[in-house]
Amino acid sequence: MNVVLKMELDYIEKQNTKKLRNLKIIIPFQIPGQEAAWLLKAVTFIDLTTLSGDDTSSNIQRLCYKAKYPIREDLLKALNMHDKGITTAAVCVYPARVCDAVRALKAAGCNIPVASVATGFPAGQTHLKTRLEEIRLAVEDGATEIDVVINRSLVLTGQWEALYDEIRQFRKACGEAHLKTILATGELGSLTNVYKASMIAMMAGSDFIKTSTGKETVNATFPVAIVMLRAIRDFFWKTGNKIGFKPAGGIRSAKDSLAWLSLVKEELGDEWLKPELFRIGASTLLSDIERQIYHHVTGRYAAYHDLPMS
Repeated sequence: MNVVLKMELDYIEKQNTKKLRNLKIIIPFQIPGQEAAWLLKAVTFIDLTTLSGDDTSSNIQRLCYKAKYPIREDLLKALNMHDKGITTAAVCVYPARVCDAVRALKAAGCNIPVASVATGFPAGQTHLKTRLEEIRLAVEDGATEIDVVINRSLVLTGQWEALYDEIRQFRKACGEAHLKTILATGELGSLTNVYKASMIAMMAGSDFIKTSTGKETVNATFPVAIVMLRAIRDFFWKTGNKIGFKPAGGIRSAKDSLAWLSLVKEELGDEWLKPELFRIGASTLLSDIERQIYHHVTGRYAAYHDLPMS
């Protein structure tokens, strides 16, 4: 778990100027060979998510079952992976659905973490007291990971100290729960702001920095990701603390997931390719990964109704 550090805006400004001057926007290399193995690895990074207004307890129960059994058993047996305990990294739900998720996972006999969005998701425009209470209630209900959203206006108006103070309060409200801070990069205006917000979020105690809520017009993109990943690298070089990265929004295909894995591998190395340091926020990605694995095993594609949520 990350710790709160003193905010050093001068250091951030210096590093930011250097990094953006040398930034190269690239298309990540693709991971060669053993595609099925890499797709199964991608499954273990997914925060399987439902954030819909019509979520019900039965929706959550199906989501949790799929999190425990993400790939059909016969497909795993064909790959000799049926005994590896492959699950998604977590399930992610609204605060009001945390209890449903905790109950469903307990009934399924597994310890997959429950993540909850909070702090006025997705806009982050509610009163600070309300946002803090939302975190506390989610933790009280059993969430062990909290995906908070920042108040983007603080970034757009250059109120960096206020942003740091808010995230620091989020960190305190989380207690022992892990803090994943959503920057909503599509609404931050510039890559410079993305870098500064990333560094401040980490200095304020975030365990992960996350690209997007999935509700913005522009969500996870490679240029933004490279800036965030290099901020994580800078923070590690300065402090020795490893901070996680979570892209989210618009990541729907198996091919997308491999591109994100390869980007993280290239920028941060293999040591970041584990659920403690890398997640993918997605609701439909798992379905396409399972289809691709089905094709790998059988030589043909399954219809989506052949691979239901549960």
